[in-house]
Amino acid sequence: MSTHIITLREVTGLDDEIIIRLVDTWDKDEIVQLYRAGGWWKEEYDPDSLPGLIRGSFAFAVAIDRKTGHAIGMGRVISDGVFDGYIQDLVVLPAYRKRGIGAGIIAALVARCTGSGISWIGLIAEPGTESFYQPLGFSPMKGYIPLLLKRDP
Repeated sequence: MSTHIITLREVTGLDDEIIIRLVDTWDKDEIVQLYRAGGWWKEEYDPDSLPGLIRGSFAFAVAIDRKTGHAIGMGRVISDGVFDGYIQDLVVLPAYRKRGIGAGIIAALVARCTGSGISWIGLIAEPGTESFYQPLGFSPMKGYIPLLLKRDP
């Protein structure tokens, strides 16, 4: 995957201090911090698995604070690379929220998908977040229910 850098101003008109980069590697401790901020990291997870998660994603975007060089947000796409793409793991650190960074990450991921010819891009939004995603072009899929495989403990 080639590295592509955009500024937040390019996609949202906001904040030259944040850049969004599509990457194939990133510091695993920073990624763990972002997963924790999203409430998705379990202590039994192995941080050493994160490089494979990043490389195995169709696209992995990080939002970077130019002053510190640290990742302050992320999102990724899982895709067959042909028709369908699923955006997931979108998170921005609490201190950076409400600045258009999440929208910038989504824009970068959508651009990567559409630039590769992927025509179906979906995501599963947490309850109450529809108002964030709808202005970005996403709408509820009426008549569909997301399901998750349950396994015995």
